[in-house]
Amino acid sequence: MEQSAHGDEPAGAVADAAETLDHPLPEGVRRRVIALVADAFGGLTVAELPAPLRQYARFTASRRAKFAGNAMAAALEGDPLFRQRIGERFKQSQPELAEAVETGTPPAAADPVDVAAAAYVLRPPGWGKLVAAAGEEVQRADAERADEAGRREVERLREELAAARERSRSETEQLRHDLETARKEAESLHRKLRSAQSDVKRGEAALRRAQAEMDAARSEAAAQVSAAESESRRLKARLGEVEAALEASRRAVREGRSVEDMRLRLLLDTVLDAAQGLRRELALPPVSVHPADTVDAVEPGRMSPKDIATRALSETDPALLDQLLTLPQTHLVVDGYNVTKTGYPTMPLEKQRLRLLGGLSALAARSGAEVTCVFDGAELAAPVLLAPPRGVRVLFSKPGVTADELIRQLVRAEPPGRPVVVVSTDREVADGVAKAGARPVSSALLLKRLSRLS
Repeated sequence: MEQSAHGDEPAGAVADAAETLDHPLPEGVRRRVIALVADAFGGLTVAELPAPLRQYARFTASRRAKFAGNAMAAALEGDPLFRQRIGERFKQSQPELAEAVETGTPPAAADPVDVAAAAYVLRPPGWGKLVAAAGEEVQRADAERADEAGRREVERLREELAAARERSRSETEQLRHDLETARKEAESLHRKLRSAQSDVKRGEAALRRAQAEMDAARSEAAAQVSAAESESRRLKARLGEVEAALEASRRAVREGRSVEDMRLRLLLDTVLDAAQGLRRELALPPVSVHPADTVDAVEPGRMSPKDIATRALSETDPALLDQLLTLPQTHLVVDGYNVTKTGYPTMPLEKQRLRLLGGLSALAARSGAEVTCVFDGAELAAPVLLAPPRGVRVLFSKPGVTADELIRQLVRAEPPGRPVVVVSTDREVADGVAKAGARPVSSALLLKRLSRLS
């Protein structure tokens, strides 16, 4: 029969005192014992609990294990009657394991921690050895897990070292490639610098020749002005003589005007008044277009995109784009992503668009040309909230339509004869718009021109 905490100790207490642990209870076994006590705790009444544990009677098993673990472990060790009651609850919940531990034949497949926890609670003969053996087994398992973790860590470090070496090799190759590219660019810049210096010298010589020709022209113009002033004075004198003769002639006409002249003047006034009345009745607008203005031809001083193409300028010279934009009513159509991915491909698409549109706005303000920038709508992950800059029309292609096709539609929409310049490095786009009468230029040419504006 069970005894109260203030009565005689159970019969097993004397046997328990004969066995003690040489080492502290292993941590894994201790946690399992606390969990076992927390589970069995709820089956006892408040009167059956030791006084220090009664405040945790209404806690759940998990909260008892968390907040009352140390108190339960102390009560289990120091209160044999409480330990006996916990043991009886354990026998009811796990009879097979309890019976095997009490008979000293724990199952070989049982968890050593569970066996040690049961032995610690039930305290059968030799329970100390079972707890010690479980502690050794737990330490051995922890050591194996630590070795396995160490091996995995070593393997991970080896893989990271190999990856670092591979990255180092790749970066070294990239640096070598970048160095070679920079060297070639430097050589190209040196050649361009020498060519520019030569052009400057030729320009200075031409300027000196033009200055000399201008001085000569000024001298000739001064001589011609002097001669013209002399002729003007002579003509003024002659004009005075003619005006005097004309006034004398008018006086003679007035004095000798006949009746027929008067009738003719009256008839002429009648015709003029009738014509003015007819104009008011028909409300005819003033004549602003003449028949000769309707004939399609090239006027002197005007240039078409083909005329510009025949000038001695390189296809990569930004001055070529400036000349094209000086044509009357020029329309500049830009393949947006083709330009941005040529000039600054590493930037996000949003920043690519903003940078290009800022440069095009400045170019439109300076040249006065109509500017349209086309982006491929397939590149969009979501609708674009974009306020187009002043002077630039921004278009995105619809689903199923590429930016290249939208550019060709814009070119076909223009009337024949209007100068249209298309910026794209795509050869298919360039050939297509050229057949439609537009002038294709490369993206690099536009990028060079925009770099001069920044």
